[in-house]
Amino acid sequence: MSITYLKKSPKTSSTDDTKTTGIVQNLLKDLEKTKEQGCIDLTKKFDKYEGDIVVSKDRIEEIKKTLDQKTKDDIRFSHERVKKFAEAQLKNYGQDFEVELSDGLYAGQKLVPVNTAGCYIPGGRYAHIASAVMSVTTAKVAGVKNIIACSPPKEGVGAHPAIIYTADLCGADVILNLGGVPAVAAMTNGLFKNSPADIIVGPGNQFVAEAKRILYGKVGIDLFAGPTEIGIIADSKADPEIIAVDLVGQAEHGYNSPCWLYTTSKQIAEKVIKRVPELIAELPEIPRASADAAWRDYGEVILCDTDDEIVRISDQYAPEHLEVQTENLKWFYDRLTNYGSLFMGEETTVAYGDKCSGTNHILPTKGAGKYTGGLFVGKFIKTLTFQRMTKESTKLVGATAARISRYEGMEAHARTGDVRLRKYGYSN
Repeated sequence: MSITYLKKSPKTSSTDDTKTTGIVQNLLKDLEKTKEQGCIDLTKKFDKYEGDIVVSKDRIEEIKKTLDQKTKDDIRFSHERVKKFAEAQLKNYGQDFEVELSDGLYAGQKLVPVNTAGCYIPGGRYAHIASAVMSVTTAKVAGVKNIIACSPPKEGVGAHPAIIYTADLCGADVILNLGGVPAVAAMTNGLFKNSPADIIVGPGNQFVAEAKRILYGKVGIDLFAGPTEIGIIADSKADPEIIAVDLVGQAEHGYNSPCWLYTTSKQIAEKVIKRVPELIAELPEIPRASADAAWRDYGEVILCDTDDEIVRISDQYAPEHLEVQTENLKWFYDRLTNYGSLFMGEETTVAYGDKCSGTNHILPTKGAGKYTGGLFVGKFIKTLTFQRMTKESTKLVGATAARISRYEGMEAHARTGDVRLRKYGYSN
């Protein structure tokens, strides 16, 4: 059996990407400097508009009064069905379902894992066994059919033996002795006789992160990752020794790994500031150099007057790992909203989650915790929606869709409703 194109397009949806990227990059760079005035100037230039940017409440009320009732009814019809479907999605989060939105109109979703996942496993200064566990295991449990693992090789050895063992144990179908940009490119483009990856996950250095960022769109990625981070919330009852040890534990990752302490206790803050350099000085050479630079250049101790201030500053930073070492743990749990993974109480620590306690350690950094969580089975699963209708339901849905399309100026859209209304014996 062969595939024959009776008509094949000369272009793809990505044909104009390079030109567009350059234009957008320049505009964004300018807007970083010109801010609001830049937005106003560009709106005047491209849209020929010189009015208010922020729509006032008075303007909204004016529109409510002047817009014709049929238009408002059609918009409400659309809103009601979209809202009802979104509510059904929330109620049935993480599972297949179908719901009748109105007479004869059925919609639902099915969860389908991606076909091929690429798992990047770092192996530079350290043998990141846990990263192999976190990425490959999660993809396997999600039901991914084909899992490719890549890890940087050492001269004369290849990838670290423990990483190879771990990747195989956790379910990798193919393991490549590749690291850095070549690994990301190979998984994206389906090199070495593999299928192209649908998604690439896993931490890496700045070159791996940038390769993933550039290729995002051609391939899915878990998140835009930067250097690993730790934030610790502490009150006057916290143990300064444990806090200091935990900060240093993350600082050894690299010279640019941020370490933040938010506390209402000046005494705790001063003890930690004194103790951290002492602990760093006791480390072996390689982690000592990393931790020293990280604490010197990226370490912060922030003294707050109240717990509410701590919550505000912590959510502003949105740390990748956030430890809470306070008496009122639940109070913070109920109010904190921006972080990658939360570690409640001094009994647990980031290293537990990083290595073996169960939660995933591939987490958002550089403030991304404000809009996304970390790696979980859902990253490998597509939530695909569907709908089906009876002929009778077209009388209402088809007519409304046609009218909304014409309000928007999309005549061809409108006619897809018209043709069904005519065929089924209805008029618009």
